[in-house]
Amino acid sequence: MDPFDLVARNTVEIVTEEELRRTLDQPVKRVYTGYEPSGEIHLGHLVTINKLIDMKEAGFHVVVLLADLHAFLNRKGTLDEVRELAEYNKACIEAVGLKGAEFVLGTDIQLNSEYQLQVLELSQQVTLNRAKRSMDEVGRAMEAPTVSQMVYPIMQMVDIAALNVDAAVGGIDQRKIHMLAREHLGAIGRQPPACVHTPIVNGLDGKKMSSSAGNVVSVADSEEEIRKKIKKAFCPPETEGNPIMEIFRHHIFPRLGEVVVKRPEKYGGDRQFHSIETFEAAYTAGEVHPMDAKNACADGLTEVLAPAYELIQSYRRA
Repeated sequence: MDPFDLVARNTVEIVTEEELRRTLDQPVKRVYTGYEPSGEIHLGHLVTINKLIDMKEAGFHVVVLLADLHAFLNRKGTLDEVRELAEYNKACIEAVGLKGAEFVLGTDIQLNSEYQLQVLELSQQVTLNRAKRSMDEVGRAMEAPTVSQMVYPIMQMVDIAALNVDAAVGGIDQRKIHMLAREHLGAIGRQPPACVHTPIVNGLDGKKMSSSAGNVVSVADSEEEIRKKIKKAFCPPETEGNPIMEIFRHHIFPRLGEVVVKRPEKYGGDRQFHSIETFEAAYTAGEVHPMDAKNACADGLTEVLAPAYELIQSYRRA
């Protein structure tokens, strides 16, 4: 696949396509995303992890920021708690397929004087209202935001400079913070990054994905748990807003390349698909029953997540 098409697939927005094409032409190119160590890696995280895998294949050096200090500032736990999760999350991210990336712990780069001075410099450029708006979709308990959460987006801007990256990947909920970076990084002598934004996928019930709502599949789920969750998932006749179709689009086809729908001969026999487009067309035409789609989804997802699940079991046995 053409490198630009590989990077652009399954994205909501690229800011800007021209900048991304120029970056792809560079002999050395770096991309990053950050994850707050705050729990299990689940399908929401895998959307951006899969995009980083695409970008690595397209020639990028991939940097993953394990944002322990950001998680602390965003009220996700004590520093000790989030640091303990960071190494575990790193192992899970590698196990689901992101091999050969550079992992950086936030507190290893964010507590030195140069970094903090840049945070203070940029804090003079950003109004309190703008900082709050940038956090509306990523902050915890934003009905009563803390000062620490206003520091969060400014630090994320400085991360881009400190990590010396050409591109930033994030869900579309990161857009406002990325636009702050593009607008203000020049104040500290840095070029703005190209930004690659992925969609925010639905939970298994078709509503907002949330671990607390129990509508996610995590890498800690066994095959039995995955099959049980997928069997109960919302799967309307349409593909729009259909969480099962989103799993095929973002997690199964990009990773496995094909899907086999297994069914008895009296129901048409097995059928093989090599693209999400042909699969969705067959589904909307009624050629694939929702339960057959769910079974194929569970098969594919189990295969994708199996290495991470095996890793987690070894952690628990240790």
